[in-house]
Amino acid sequence: MDSAIKEKILAVASSGRNAAEWTAYFRVTLGLYYLAGLMTSETIDFKKVDRAFNQFIYHTIGKGHTITSVLQFMSGAKVVPVVSSSRFIAAFSAHCPDVPSDTIPFLLQLNLGVAKNISGIDAGGPLLDWIEAQAPPPAAEGGPAAGAPAMPEVL
Repeated sequence: MDSAIKEKILAVASSGRNAAEWTAYFRVTLGLYYLAGLMTSETIDFKKVDRAFNQFIYHTIGKGHTITSVLQFMSGAKVVPVVSSSRFIAAFSAHCPDVPSDTIPFLLQLNLGVAKNISGIDAGGPLLDWIEAQAPPPAAEGGPAAGAPAMPEVL
């Protein structure tokens, strides 16, 4: 985790209107960076990565918070108001273009799947409902996909 990423996370957090919102924006932005960092073909040294994230969390919001607690927060219903907030999405898009905001549902689904595998608890609930609501509507049966050009008929 480099200083540029830390600055981006803090910039998004600063768009929160109060301490609770600042902390929620911080946790979600940090968690999204963590999850996006998993999307690599390179071998990940989780001890090193987690240590860097945990140090940043500790120095920013103090004891009692870790990357594990951030990811737990992001697998529950409390994350939905954050990712549904137009202010959060605008701030995230402006400050974090290296993690496109349209990948948020995918990253949250990835995290939710891991949480389900670890806990064995059903992943259903408000977060899964929100993720599913973000999916593009399916193309009409037999017709071109939404936004796709119509293909000429071949005789």
